[in-house]
Amino acid sequence: YGYQLANKKYWSGVDPLNFLPGSGRSEDRFVRASFYINAVTQSDDPRIAAAAVFSVIRNSSVPYGVSLPEAPNLSTTRWRVVADQKSMLFYGESATSPNVFWVDFKKLDFSEGAHVRKLNLGVDMNCSGQLIPDTTLSFFSA
Repeated sequence: YGYQLANKKYWSGVDPLNFLPGSGRSEDRFVRASFYINAVTQSDDPRIAAAAVFSVIRNSSVPYGVSLPEAPNLSTTRWRVVADQKSMLFYGESATSPNVFWVDFKKLDFSEGAHVRKLNLGVDMNCSGQLIPDTTLSFFSA
C-alpha cells in the first residue's frame, strides 16, 4: 500500500484530465481509481452513489479472461462489490453476468435462531420473456 501511495504521489504532478496511466498494472489501476473516485458524482442517493463507485471499479478492473504468462500476479477481476454501510445495502456483480444484484440488509432477519439464507447466483436473469406489448410507443420510418 505504501508503494501505491508513493506511485500516486508521483502521478499527482500530471493533469489527470489530459493523461492517466492506462496499463493493467495494479499501480496504474490504483492511480486511475484514486482520481476517479473523487471526480465522480457525489450523492446521498444510494443508487447514484453505488453507480458512481461501480463505474470507478469497472474502470480499474482487469478485463475478464486476461491472463499473461509474463505477469502472473495480474488476474481477471471476477467480482465487483459495493457495500453501502450507511444505507445497509450490498451490491454485487459477476464479471460473467450483465446485471448487478443487491441485498437490503434492513430487510433481513439477523436475530438468533433466524434461518440461514443463500443467494443462487446461477439464476439466468434474461428478461426477454417478460417484455410486454405497449401501444404508446411506435416505430416510424424516415
